[in-house]
Amino acid sequence: MLQSETLIVEAVQDLVRDEVKKHIRQKLESDPELREELKRAVESLIDAKAREAYALLKIGKCGAKLGIALVPENMRKEIGHELASIFEKEVSKMLEQS
Repeated sequence: MLQSETLIVEAVQDLVRDEVKKHIRQKLESDPELREELKRAVESLIDAKAREAYALLKIGKCGAKLGIALVPENMRKEIGHELASIFEKEVSKMLEQS
């Protein structure tokens, strides 16, 4: 019984979302200036997210360097190889998913 109620609620939510999307699209179609402004805003958001990801990558790189610097010299080479192996595997996974 609960599953069918959940299904109905989700279906109604989807219908409401579709109506809201339709209403938004109609408003944007009737106002090309607003549509362009929204497009520029979305492009700015995408740019900001890319910059954020890049900054996080740089922070991670600094963290790795700091971690290696804190390790005794006789272990650095071994840890460096391990880190390189981990990054290589992760990059390979990312490339396979692309």
